[in-house]
Amino acid sequence: MKKTFSIGGVHPDDSKISAGSKIEVLPLPKTVYISMIQHLGGPAKAIVAPGDRVKTGQVIGEPTGFISAYVHSSVTGAVKSVGLRKDLNGIQVVHVEIAVEPDEWMEGIDTSDTLVTDIPEDRQFILDRIKNNGVVGLGGATFPTHVKLCPPPDKKAECLILNGAECEPYLTSDYRIMLEKSEQIVIGAAIMKKVLGVSRAVIGIEENKPEAIARMTATVSKLQSSAKGYDGIEVMTLKKKYPQGGEKQLIDAVMHRQVKSMGLPIDVGAVVQNVATSLAVYDAVQKNMPLITNTLTVTGNCLPADRQKNYLFRIGFPLSYIAEYNGGVPEKAAKIVSGGPMMGKAVSNLDATTQKGSSSLLYLTEEQTVRKPESNCIRCGKCAEACPMGLEPFLLNKLARNGMMEELEQNAVQDCIECGCCLYSCPANIPLLDMIRVAKGEVIRAMRARTAPKK
Repeated sequence: MKKTFSIGGVHPDDSKISAGSKIEVLPLPKTVYISMIQHLGGPAKAIVAPGDRVKTGQVIGEPTGFISAYVHSSVTGAVKSVGLRKDLNGIQVVHVEIAVEPDEWMEGIDTSDTLVTDIPEDRQFILDRIKNNGVVGLGGATFPTHVKLCPPPDKKAECLILNGAECEPYLTSDYRIMLEKSEQIVIGAAIMKKVLGVSRAVIGIEENKPEAIARMTATVSKLQSSAKGYDGIEVMTLKKKYPQGGEKQLIDAVMHRQVKSMGLPIDVGAVVQNVATSLAVYDAVQKNMPLITNTLTVTGNCLPADRQKNYLFRIGFPLSYIAEYNGGVPEKAAKIVSGGPMMGKAVSNLDATTQKGSSSLLYLTEEQTVRKPESNCIRCGKCAEACPMGLEPFLLNKLARNGMMEELEQNAVQDCIECGCCLYSCPANIPLLDMIRVAKGEVIRAMRARTAPKK
């Protein structure tokens, strides 16, 4: 049976238009702008200055706290400036501007295509490689991976789950790496499995990706029969249902365990990583390669078939450069989204640059983006049926509109994963997600204020 989560979910159209496009390497632009905030937690601190010359893979930003990450130069060249520049959301963030020269890689980085299957024995060596190479989660949250792989002493990991669901419509970058980099992904899974000390690792892939399921299954079988350290890894076929790739939904589908309100996956013995993160772990541990590249989908119904692409990019590329390289912004594009249509963010600034977690440039037409007139709630309950967290969006919306913060917390608004299932399913076109997202932020700030140490 195809596994899935037990509460809610919706079935938007796949729209995987770019699935057949093999990954192409984007050529280098003349200038890159590398952000110091491209991971969850404290921003990195720039350690270079204008006039410095840097090599590809060199550290240019150091972490500033326990939850933070190193940032590396994605190119070779001269540092032109270190200063504020607008990000995707139009927020001023420190960037390092570098004039690009031909690549000169830092010593010790293996840029060859040779596959390395032998897993290091030293756990601390593995963790240091992951940390020092700036690996973060590439499923959306960009949480520093070395932190996630070190559960607190009172928590015990039982299962590593790799998210290969890619349940968001349009996105195909994870699908392509599962086809083109399957060996590296499985080796990365074995490395993380070793670090966690678990006996089981599950790679979950939705049923609408049969080629990826077949490829990953064959790769697991091949490595298990030819190398040590790959026992206990399996590929699990998941039902196509959004948001199948959510951490708590994956845990429910794979382990049949539910994470409690405000809880963490490790509370039920699970550690969830994205398949792209697993690829980055392979590169970091086996090749000493910093996380300076990722795969990005350029797609949309208004884009011609020959411009549906999956690109290997380096961090710091202006989005405008990628759009122009792909033939320019389509005339019928009314909105550009970074990420998928359900949880992605509208791009307010095309001069913003790629980050470690960048996943797409999605072009949406006016017909796809214009909201229909809002009408009164008809109390049909469809939003509650669709909510994968078991919440009552119609009630949360009412409480939010009336500023009832205590009641919002009592009804667990803080557990909303902002997946958009409620908005997608509402026949009255009520902007449920908008209201709930704002209210959730206010409630979480109030909760943190109560628990913050008094000065």
